[in-house]
Parts: sequence; C-alpha cells; structure tokens
Amino acid sequence: MVTARRPCPPAPGPLEDYATQFDDLFSSLTQRHGFRECLAGLLAPRDRNKTLTALAGAEPVTGTQHPAVQRLQFFLSESTWDPARVNARRLELLRADEATAPHPGGALVIDDSGDRRDSTATAHVGRQWLGRYGKTDSAVVTVTTLWADERLSCPLHAVPYTPAHHFPQGERDPAFRTKWKIAAQLAGRARAAGFPFRAAVADGAYGDLDDFRCELHAADVPFVMAVKRRRGVWAYGDQARTPVDAAHEPAWRGPQEAGDWTAVTRTFRDGHTATWWVADATLGFWGPDGLTRLAVATTDPATLPDKSTWYLATDLPRPGSPRMAESPYPPAGLAEIVRIYGIRNWIEQGYQQVKDELGWADFQVRSDVAILPQPSAGGDPQSPDPGQRRVHLLLESGNHRSGT
Repeated sequence: MVTARRPCPPAPGPLEDYATQFDDLFSSLTQRHGFRECLAGLLAPRDRNKTLTALAGAEPVTGTQHPAVQRLQFFLSESTWDPARVNARRLELLRADEATAPHPGGALVIDDSGDRRDSTATAHVGRQWLGRYGKTDSAVVTVTTLWADERLSCPLHAVPYTPAHHFPQGERDPAFRTKWKIAAQLAGRARAAGFPFRAAVADGAYGDLDDFRCELHAADVPFVMAVKRRRGVWAYGDQARTPVDAAHEPAWRGPQEAGDWTAVTRTFRDGHTATWWVADATLGFWGPDGLTRLAVATTDPATLPDKSTWYLATDLPRPGSPRMAESPYPPAGLAEIVRIYGIRNWIEQGYQQVKDELGWADFQVRSDVAILPQPSAGGDPQSPDPGQRRVHLLLESGNHRSGT
C-alpha cells in the first residue's frame, strides 16, 4: 500500500504555488522543505551577503550550528536529489507559460561569471582572469547561458570551468574542457531543451576564438559575437589590418551624407533612444558575402569611440547575398545584427546586480558534490547529474523581466 505524503510546511505567499510543481522530484519531506527554504532565502531581502547563514536567517558566526543552517547545508551538499531534473522542470515551466515562453527572435547569451575564492581546497579554483575586477586572481569561473529578448531573460544552464592543473595530464587530459568548449556544448543543450533563438551572442573573450566560431558553425548554431578592436588577421607586415582599420574604409561624410553607413535607432530599457550607425566591413576573408561578416556599429563613424563602438562577427547572411541560397539561417540586415547584440549588452549591464542579489558569489561549499557536475551512472563525464545544486537553485530564482 502506498503511503500518502506528509504535507510540507508551505513557502511564503505565491512561492508555494511555484514550489509545489517540483514536489514529485524530491523523495522526502526533508528535501521538499529544504527546497522551499532555499528558494525563500534566495528571494527574501537580506542586509548582508547570502551565505548559508543569511539564507537561513541566522547570525553569521554564532548561527553556523543553528538547525536551519545545518538543514540547508545538508540539502545543498549531501542530499540525494537530482539538480538536472529540477532545472529541466524549471525550463519546462518557462516554456509552458505565455509570459516567459521563448520564441525564435530571442538571443542565446553566452557568458562566464568569475568569483574570487581564497581556498585552494574548493573545486575548480585557480588563478583566472576576472573581468568584473579587471585582474587575474584565485577564483571559480562558471560558464553560463541564458535566453533573452528585449523584454525578459531566462537563465538556462551553468557549468563550472575546471582549470587544467586539476587534471593529471593538464590541458592534454581527455577530461579537460576549455571555456569555449563548454560554451559550445551549452548552446546545443539550450536548443535541445526547447529554447529557439535567432543567434548566439557573446563578447570578445569568445568572439576572438576561431575554434569557438567554427564549433558553433559546425553545429548549425548561428552567432553574432564581438571581436576585439585590435584583433589582427594573417597578412604580410605592410598589409596587417585590424577591425579599426576596416571600419575606416566605408565611406562617411557626415550624418547628411552617410555613404556606406546605415542609421539605426536603438531603444534602451529606460525608454530613451539613440541613433547609431552601422556598416558592413571587410577584414581578410571576412566580408559582406563571406562565411563570416564583419559589421561595425558606432555612435560616430568618424572617430569610432571605444566605449560606443562594436565590431561584430556573424555568420548570418546579408539580405540579397549569394550566400542566402546555401545558408541554413534567415538573412539578417544590419539593423537586425545590432538588435541581436544589443540584447546581450543590457544583460551585461544589469545581470551582475541580479546575481549579487541572489548570492551567486556567496556559496560556501567546496566539494564537487555540491558545485560540480559529476559523472552519471552511465559514465558520461559531461552530465550535470548529481551536482550544480547551488547554481541551479540560483537559476531557479534568476528569471526576470527587463526593467524589474
């Protein structure tokens, strides 16, 4: 005879209706209660960083042995629930809700998030570049994907990057994966999860990597990615050129005689608008009708200000291009390329605050069981099956709309 489940203490307010939809993924009352406590702690306002004691509402030092803190520690680090199934259910609910359902016009934003870690005992820690701090430091870096349009963003997947020194053979070890390799696999996972997108977008840290662009192209994942302004191409010394050099070639005689430049109106989250100018450029094998296009978007084609100029590589064909017939992707005009990359830009500006509010950088677990994807029963080393618990619960709380 099947025993009826004991009722779980409800989560605050409307959060209970949401949490109930995950109950069948947890095998015990303790797990269901821990799930509710964790979500409530992540979403509730706190006057300090969201460590385990803060999530449980206990004192930072004297409260470490508080029963609520110990329950939460066990739930995140030791309990035998499957975070991959929890994340899959979250994505399923997002797809089913008209307010958050993805559509093919959105963008898949690829990024990584680095947070400082002093302990050498923490899994994945190593000296890595941290863009947030502008320096190299001891840190854990997580590669992330999220689906976004001009209205909302939905975090999809997150996988920690493990530096080469953690592997017996270093970078030659079969289990070692670069950040771009992880990112390419996550792009495929997003599509498999039922999240269509117009293109994958990323900043210059990924866009400058030829291997990454080739990997996406081979997987039929279209891209619009920034490249660094001083990125060069193979050429004889007197023929060496950069995106900046290429951007000066399209004709420009001012706003009244724009020449090869097209005016694009960008609308920002606060409602104000600005006129940008965009043109196709040629750099080596990159050109308007090449496999990869170079589009330059700027507020001033004459001076190309560093802070308001984008150099964008894309494999979306130009309307009217000979490549249209053979390309698997619909063509994209210059305004569409700017729109797609602009989605990533507001994510970059606003998402760090969201991650801070949810406590992304404040996890205090060290083991692989708590923060690392572990091999599944089938032996797949890339399966996220029993790990990523803190990360996935943060993703649970991270869905947000533009302007909120």
